[in-house]
Amino acid sequence: MEMADRAGVYVNQLSGELRFRAFVPKPLPPNPPVTMDMELWQSLSDADRALGRLDGVTEVLPNPDMFVAMYVRKEAVLSSQIEGTQASLVDILEYETEKAARGLPSDVAEVVNYVDALNHGLSRLSELPLSLRLIREIHARLLQDVRGGERYPGEFRKTQNWIGPEGSGLSQATFVPPPPNEMTAAMAGLEDFLHDPSPMPALLKMGLAHAQFETIHPFLDGNGRIGRLLITFLLCQSGILRKPLLYLSYYFKLNRREYYDRLMSVRTKGDWEGWLKFFLKGVHTVSHQATDTARTIIAMREEHRQIVRTKVRGVLNGLALLDRLYDRPMVTVKIAQQMLGISPVAANTLIANFERAGLLHQISTGARNRLFAYAPYLDIFLDDASPQVLLPPTETTGN
Repeated sequence: MEMADRAGVYVNQLSGELRFRAFVPKPLPPNPPVTMDMELWQSLSDADRALGRLDGVTEVLPNPDMFVAMYVRKEAVLSSQIEGTQASLVDILEYETEKAARGLPSDVAEVVNYVDALNHGLSRLSELPLSLRLIREIHARLLQDVRGGERYPGEFRKTQNWIGPEGSGLSQATFVPPPPNEMTAAMAGLEDFLHDPSPMPALLKMGLAHAQFETIHPFLDGNGRIGRLLITFLLCQSGILRKPLLYLSYYFKLNRREYYDRLMSVRTKGDWEGWLKFFLKGVHTVSHQATDTARTIIAMREEHRQIVRTKVRGVLNGLALLDRLYDRPMVTVKIAQQMLGISPVAANTLIANFERAGLLHQISTGARNRLFAYAPYLDIFLDDASPQVLLPPTETTGN
């Protein structure tokens, strides 16, 4: 077998008078099998160890679900930015805090849908294995009432799609996925591969599945985001991670050109090994980053709890507010009042104490409907998820 045909073959197609070649992938696993040279074994070992350390961090996080919420938002922003969405992490948090006042801008809506799709998928995994049915469910939530929402959310495509420069037609495509009939068969084969009990290192299976999904491109829109979500779902379904703390969108975004080149090399050269080494390097790199972030958050929480104990009146309410800020790091006085079940006066006093202690910064202007941010915590996530920097306003305002 020619190695160039290892991942699939190009098939001549005719659409009206237009002739083109669509790529039809071969079923997984690759044939010949993946060559496990020393470099690939080392990459796999490094990625496995890094993931193990990351999973171990969840045992010492005081409330893993609370911290996971920020990881999920960050992934949603980065994955959406790869597809051209401009919304930042700050935009998402501000919307969540001021929904009634702000409405739902289109770019923000796409990220909000991503968060919903991810959480829905993780919840459904407890009752439904990762399957074509679940993938369609997730896609429907991803595209509900946003850009691409007219392109059959939750349904596999029935027409030919293609990948190319913005505004390009089929004749200018850089890659043409399989035609609809071949796509249907390829997705059925991918589902069989996901459920195949044959022994295979889990991370290799995830890397192969992600590349295969992106090659099949089964939807008219949203394939990139669904393909990246697929990695997260497989990590959690396999039990490698108990909490979804690993997201590869930052790595893919940072190495976007190589990411696309590696996928194309699979299709044109059958280079599964090169793709898997790139993928495993990403798992290793991002696992280390996520572990360091979690440890930084743990240390910060202890430091800030001590600040609350020594500088904030009403210690019990202060500690309760601090814990809630890890899940919802932007608040108003009204939100603090509702979260803690205290009076408006007590909430205003507590926010003022947090501001004086340097734990909260007012990021809105004026004295009405003031918006405060837990800036030290947000700064951990904003370095690569948002160009915005949270600083106290230069204008002096009243409490």
